Amino acid sequence: MRARITAVAAHLPERTVTSAEVEARVAAESPAYRPHPTIVERMTGIRVRHVMRDGEQASDLAVAAARRVLAERAAGPAALDLLIFGSASQDLIEPATAHIVAAKLGATCPVFDVKNACNSFLNGLQVADALIRTGQHERVLVCTGESPSRAIRWNVRDRAQFVDAFAGYTLSDCGAAMLVEAAPDGGIFYRDFAAVSSGWRIGTLPGGGSMHPRDPEFTYFSGDGRRLKDAFVASGPEIFTTALEKTGLTWDDFAVVAVHQVTLPYLEVLRSILGIPAGRLVVTLPEHGNVASAGLPLQIAAARDAGRCGPGDRIALIGLAGGVSLGVMFAEL
Repeated sequence: MRARITAVAAHLPERTVTSAEVEARVAAESPAYRPHPTIVERMTGIRVRHVMRDGEQASDLAVAAARRVLAERAAGPAALDLLIFGSASQDLIEPATAHIVAAKLGATCPVFDVKNACNSFLNGLQVADALIRTGQHERVLVCTGESPSRAIRWNVRDRAQFVDAFAGYTLSDCGAAMLVEAAPDGGIFYRDFAAVSSGWRIGTLPGGGSMHPRDPEFTYFSGDGRRLKDAFVASGPEIFTTALEKTGLTWDDFAVVAVHQVTLPYLEVLRSILGIPAGRLVVTLPEHGNVASAGLPLQIAAARDAGRCGPGDRIALIGLAGGVSLGVMFAEL
């Protein structure tokens, strides 16, 4: 059997925050530092990002997207035989957020979390694919709820701390879900993953783990965007070019090539290195920001809604994540 993506949906919180508002908040909450006007949009290409309500949780974002996916297939929660929550965010350290999603959704199937920074959703798909192909499950819901707005540092001491916190100003909240079902043909037909784990220190959110269990100073995202970009570039394009070589395909054979998006300048660097035609991309970053692991399903949902892909079309998913992780997956819808 093959694992086929039969439905996809994204959920974006209604509240939006512009890059100018981000800069204004940093200036208002930082007694000794004011960022240069327009620096966030100039450096990232992001105009707007989404922020969930104060009482809302990562699980709520996932549930909203999951309900749309089930409605599209005219299926209820009882039809699921596995639920995977693949996200960099979580409601609690324990239990797995997948339990909270299932309880809110009304599902009674087995559940578990998959966590690998911005590749969490892609790795969730990888697991769903393997479990379906080996006959262990037939209908798997892979979902994510990303809530990185809760980890942004607004009060900065000086320029150095602003730079360290800068990656956080790209972040946006989002929920997404895909339904993956057993099928005799089509579906996911190629997958490969790699890691350069020596780069794990480049981008971190340390709070809550055994290194820094309770210190609030470590509850903010910290990272060096330039070093992270350099780590991806240094890893080389082999994992992605090899995928094309092994399948005998070119990027033109795909209706859509979804690429994890952090900033527009880096997206263009990656597109150029890999030789992806600009018309194959779905650029969601300017109006939605960096939605972490929800970015790939958000792009596929946007492309499908715009009529750019549909049943029988091939799609490519290119994942990049802190750690450092890389992933590629090809599928026929």
